[in-house]
Amino acid sequence: MTEKQPVVGSAGPDDPSRVQQDNLSRSLSARQVQMIAIGGTIGTGLFLGTGNALATGGPASMLIAYAISGGIVFVTMLSLGEMAAFIPVAGSFCTFAGRFVDDAFGFALTWNYWFNDAVSTAADLVALQLVLQYWSENFPGWAFSLIFWAVLIGLNLFSVKVYGEVEYWMSLLKVITIVIYVFIILGIVVNCGGNESGHYIGGENWHILDAPFVGGIGGFASVFVTAAFAYGGTESIAITAGETKDPARTIPKVVLNVFWRILIFYILSSLIIGLNVPYNYADLANKDVKTSPFTIVFEMTGTKAAGSVMNAVIMTSVLSAGNHALFAGVRLLYTLAVSGHAPKVFAKLNRQQVPWVAVLATGFVSGLCFGSSKIGAGQLWTWLQNIVGVSNQLSWISIGITSIRFRSALKAQNKTHLLPFQNFTYPYGPWISVILNCVIVLVQGWSCFSPRFDGVSFVSFYVELPIMLVMFLGWKLFKRTRVVRLHEVDLETDTYTLEDGVERKGIQGRIRGFVNWIV
Repeated sequence: MTEKQPVVGSAGPDDPSRVQQDNLSRSLSARQVQMIAIGGTIGTGLFLGTGNALATGGPASMLIAYAISGGIVFVTMLSLGEMAAFIPVAGSFCTFAGRFVDDAFGFALTWNYWFNDAVSTAADLVALQLVLQYWSENFPGWAFSLIFWAVLIGLNLFSVKVYGEVEYWMSLLKVITIVIYVFIILGIVVNCGGNESGHYIGGENWHILDAPFVGGIGGFASVFVTAAFAYGGTESIAITAGETKDPARTIPKVVLNVFWRILIFYILSSLIIGLNVPYNYADLANKDVKTSPFTIVFEMTGTKAAGSVMNAVIMTSVLSAGNHALFAGVRLLYTLAVSGHAPKVFAKLNRQQVPWVAVLATGFVSGLCFGSSKIGAGQLWTWLQNIVGVSNQLSWISIGITSIRFRSALKAQNKTHLLPFQNFTYPYGPWISVILNCVIVLVQGWSCFSPRFDGVSFVSFYVELPIMLVMFLGWKLFKRTRVVRLHEVDLETDTYTLEDGVERKGIQGRIRGFVNWIV
């Protein structure tokens, strides 16, 4: 497989994808991209979100919702990896939406996801305050969050190599310390009696009071937005394609290897948490979630220091997730600028080929959202979690629609054979993902209406829907855009293809690779 030079397609020499290809530096290695993909999603949603999910839906609802959401994201990542390996640009699925469907669709999706990343960064900074409260209620968490906000902006102003290396080591720390060896093994030990009281817990927390399903259908439905928040960021790894070495090789490896690990980590972690921590635990059964269930499990060993160590690692994980979200948001604002959907000033690069104006603008919006924490960090974090979760689901729906259009255009132009990586679930996977996501988005706000209407929660669950619709219709009417015809879809610019005679990996090869990874 060789890296082809960008070919000017039907869009002409000023095509936005070509601008992205020529200006951004391809400096991220496969090692860095793999770890960024893991670290970017193992953060606030897993460590604090699981506590919220357990309290509102119970252990069974949490486990099922995380499993279903994980399956949806897996199909979404296969679809996205297929497109990103073929056309690796910085805007990724947001660029694809405008290129394969409608410019107005791409406009609305990109602005929506940029705001998603800015809010995600703010949510991580608010979560940092909650994590710090573990040691002291009077701890000036806002001051530390402000300091780290400035640090994150500074990191993203350096070369992408610096960002990639910092993110690699921070992600490696939390993956090794928390998920792979320590938490899963310790959680099993605690459940089997290796806790402070020496009591065998087993599955008793699944039978207390309203468990395993808490809050009925409303509680079960509400867990999906928490799961979407937790898995959010997985899809944004494709945004690094514009700055990844040999993306036609690297992106497929990331999609196939990393997501399986994340899926296993999330499902095992949610199972262990549901077994060990009762849903009515004091620090979980209220809106101001302050303690991570991961920390609670460590505390159950009877050693206070263990809980503090775990909480410290969670703190670094939260910062890593915020760093990842800010990076992705900056690249999307850059994409908006070079495509004419935002002022050109956001496309300005510094000597390290980093869009520095976009860094400052995205960081500023994150700072505004973070500044709202004066209303109560716990309550604000819940609202931000809902907004980001719904935004993630809208992105997954959009990726599914874009993937279907992409494959249809390839077939119409007889270019399917050029794909360096193929989504083996097509066409059923993308269609199931789109339909299932649409149903979940509509019903997950059930708790807003019962037992009484909650206006603030209703807004946090559904405000993204009219905003994205208005942006789509507004740009469509203003620019008079139309759905791109299949024969007009640009499938040449920035395309990477397989050399003749190079054998593709079929489903059997993928299964063998996965088995080898497990072994």
